[in-house]
Amino acid sequence: MSGEDYYIPAIALAVSLAFKLPALRTNWRDPLLRSVCALLTLAAAVFTFAAPPTIEAVNRWTGITNFSAPLVYCLITAFSASCLVLMVNWRGGPPEQTRRVSRRWILGYSVVIACLIVLFALGEAPVERLRDFDTYYANTPYLGQMIAFYLLAHHVAAVVMVSLCWRWSLRVRGWLRVGLMIIVSGYIFNLTYDATKMSAVVARWLGHDLDDLSTYVAPPLAAVGALISATGFVVPLVCQRLSDNWQTWKTYRKLGALWQEVQMCTQSCTPGVRMSWWSAAELRVIQRESDIHDGFLHLGPYFDRSLHDGAYERAVAEGADRGTARAVADAAMVAAAVQARSADPEGNCIEAGEESSFDLPDGPRDLLRISHALRHSPVVEAVRRQAALTAGRLA
Repeated sequence: MSGEDYYIPAIALAVSLAFKLPALRTNWRDPLLRSVCALLTLAAAVFTFAAPPTIEAVNRWTGITNFSAPLVYCLITAFSASCLVLMVNWRGGPPEQTRRVSRRWILGYSVVIACLIVLFALGEAPVERLRDFDTYYANTPYLGQMIAFYLLAHHVAAVVMVSLCWRWSLRVRGWLRVGLMIIVSGYIFNLTYDATKMSAVVARWLGHDLDDLSTYVAPPLAAVGALISATGFVVPLVCQRLSDNWQTWKTYRKLGALWQEVQMCTQSCTPGVRMSWWSAAELRVIQRESDIHDGFLHLGPYFDRSLHDGAYERAVAEGADRGTARAVADAAMVAAAVQARSADPEGNCIEAGEESSFDLPDGPRDLLRISHALRHSPVVEAVRRQAALTAGRLA
């Protein structure tokens, strides 16, 4: 792999981190958000410092031959710990238990990092190796143990992550399950990376040469695995947000029939608030619901309870369940009230503090069902036509 093969993933991860930083500044105490930012930071650092040009530059700047080797190993170990901590916080649970398990993983991998530094300090690596440090020094005292130690720590983290994500994915559904399966796929690449690295190192211990596995096969596997795993962490958050927005816009659109019905005769009393085109979907739904309730308030004097009961009975007779029949009856009463209000030249606007006869003791109406009934129910259409004829005769 060339330097660009390392720097492109690092830039992509850094961009993802940049999008997360504003939320981190405003919600620093969120352990899940902190874990995500730590993972993205360490992943970007691993790709940056593992690139051969960076390895050479760091060795030159520090004046220590092969100083980049323990630096990259420590970053990989810290990244492994950050994945485990993120998974612990993502799964949730009692806060104290979550903090305790997170601290254990952090402490354990901190010990590993300290051991890597000590082993490198005790060993001797006089020849600079930019791409094949693992196999070149596999038989060197202390350095060989350092290499085996970091590979073992990385392998343990990969196995634990695969086990946790797989078991969790069997108990959840939706985008979370998709994300967990993506993470498992990414860590399968990491396990393959471990296998190729360990095979090359063990081959050196046994006097054989499988250096190409470590030098040319393992790095692409690590890059692909890291990107896939990072995608798995992001997908549930992004896709769930998009799904929620889509559902909110669907609610806004479905309320349109009811909103237009009540606005026909109430705009002169309460002109609707114009929302900016960039207004959030949640705000638009809230405003539309508010407009509908204001319309109910102004239509209150024209609501006919007997008409409501008759429409309910007709809907039940046609096979509707109680909830649907109730929505049909409410929609029929609203449609008739709109016709009556439009035909009343002396109809006055009702003040905001007055009660609406639509607010019955049995709780709020299902606005979405009422809106659907206004557009699709034959009972409502029949009531609307009859009310229009009656209003025409009165006019």
